[in-house]
Amino acid sequence: MPKPGVPGALANLRLLDLSRVRAGPSCVRQFADFGADVIKIESPPGVDANENMGGARSGSDFQNLQRNKRSLTLNLKLPEAREVFARLVKTADVVVENYRPDVKFRLGIDYESLAKINPRIVLASISGFGQDGPYRDRPGFDQIAQGMSGLMSITGLPGQGPVRVGAAVADVAAGLFAALGIMTALLERERSGKGQWVQSSLLQAGITLTDFQAARYLKEGEVAPQVGNDHPTSMPTSAYRTADGHINVAASGEGMWKRLCAAIGREDLVAHPDFATMPARAKNRKALNEEINNALAKKKSAEWIEALNAAGVPCGPIYSMDQVFADPQVQHLGVATDIESRALGRFRVVNQAVRLSRTPATMRVAAPEIGEHTDEVLGELGYSAKEIAALRAAKAV
Repeated sequence: MPKPGVPGALANLRLLDLSRVRAGPSCVRQFADFGADVIKIESPPGVDANENMGGARSGSDFQNLQRNKRSLTLNLKLPEAREVFARLVKTADVVVENYRPDVKFRLGIDYESLAKINPRIVLASISGFGQDGPYRDRPGFDQIAQGMSGLMSITGLPGQGPVRVGAAVADVAAGLFAALGIMTALLERERSGKGQWVQSSLLQAGITLTDFQAARYLKEGEVAPQVGNDHPTSMPTSAYRTADGHINVAASGEGMWKRLCAAIGREDLVAHPDFATMPARAKNRKALNEEINNALAKKKSAEWIEALNAAGVPCGPIYSMDQVFADPQVQHLGVATDIESRALGRFRVVNQAVRLSRTPATMRVAAPEIGEHTDEVLGELGYSAKEIAALRAAKAV
């Protein structure tokens, strides 16, 4: 928790969150957790045919993504609601949206329009494939981006066929890259006094996540195949069998390779011509893995993890999700943290992954009910009770 009297690191910022599902909320959550005033703008019930795309409000996914926000309902198809939004933009620092690229222009919330209202505004747009180009109008989802980015072609066992990564990595990465872009734009604004348009896409985020695999192709022309749990180039790095399961071992450097051989009682492998160099070990990975599997099969996973760590060989268990949160180091880091909801009681969510020493992230409030703060936010904008009632009567909020 923050020290008494110390505001959140980003308490001076206001974000208007027009996003939904995962990429946009992943971006905005970075700011909400560090104290920014985040106003989640949602359509009133019954207006948006896709209003349930984010899952049940009481569900774990929605609660994990939407904490620390206030909720305001606006039907942006109506001019009265767009006038409310314009008034909000005057007070805001950032707008985040993940509509299809053309929608923002139809609603008049594109960057040029927003900058006329507030020249300091930063607009962040997250899309499936980018704001222009031949695929700009295609709907984008994480698995589609995983396939097009190459991620699915390098995931899985050799010859298995394409395999998706077991989490929405393109979504989350696009959101995090957008958050980084927003922070960069806000820092630049301190010098120029002007906002700008920040863009990220699931496709480019997915390609970026392929990292050295993409670099291998661009520089050397190598098209990476599936290699399962093996590292594509640095061996031995893989999941190895033990007497009671599997563990990960990563001993790719020459020093670590020699320490591994000593720790498993196979010093003879060091001088073996098939394994004497890194390229040789990568080329002869099947035979190498079998030698290591045979050696590790003599003891249980916990015994090997203790022995290999003591020898300075990187290794670790392969957990199921319940085992992850039972691990003492995970508990020490506070990866899971409690949050309180008036409707749902007390439950745990995934904590912020970034730790600040003086102004840390906090779990202040659970995800809001839809429109929970509509009257509160409108009152802050100067709307009277009578004007708020008129907006409700017009179904603008």
